[in-house]
Amino acid sequence: MNTLLVTASTGPARSAFPATVGSIGASLMTAGVLLVPFAAFAQQQRAPLDVVKEFLENTAPDKVGAAAKRLVAPDATYVSLNFDNPELKKIEPWAGTSKGPEGFSDTFSRVAKYWKIEDFKVTDMFGSGESVAVFGTFTYRSVAVGTSFRSPFSILAKVRNGQIHYFQFMEDTYASAASFRQSGSWIVKTDPDAPAFEVGKGK
Repeated sequence: MNTLLVTASTGPARSAFPATVGSIGASLMTAGVLLVPFAAFAQQQRAPLDVVKEFLENTAPDKVGAAAKRLVAPDATYVSLNFDNPELKKIEPWAGTSKGPEGFSDTFSRVAKYWKIEDFKVTDMFGSGESVAVFGTFTYRSVAVGTSFRSPFSILAKVRNGQIHYFQFMEDTYASAASFRQSGSWIVKTDPDAPAFEVGKGK
């Protein structure tokens, strides 16, 4: 395995060259240096934009678990659609705030179970420092009801040392929740000076 030799100090590494693990490595450890796997070091040096891009390219149910373990920090925060809305969470169980790689993999796995993903397109993606912004559109069709909808989406991610530490995903939650509606309607009143009206008719 390729390794990278770095000095055990709080500042930047003062030297770096390939080495092998063995008696030499043991001697180096006692001398106050650390052998760091080269692959791990390279991951830490990756641009935040590339880390988020790789994660989004691996959100299929058979890939997202491994991608989350590789690219998401153990204490990462995922804010999906809102911070905390118990009623929406009954409809979309991944809604709200979750922690760790499991929150990421569970969300994308459930989305693929609840909806058929007919289109998912990133239109703009850019970064500044540790922050990455992603914008795009998607079209989903609910598996249980068969209702499709198209929505814009936006993502704010923060990446440090090659891992995602924060991920906020926003979409048209009115449209996404409505795609599961089988029947019923709302009587709502928005304008204080206008009468109430009915929405959600048609099923």
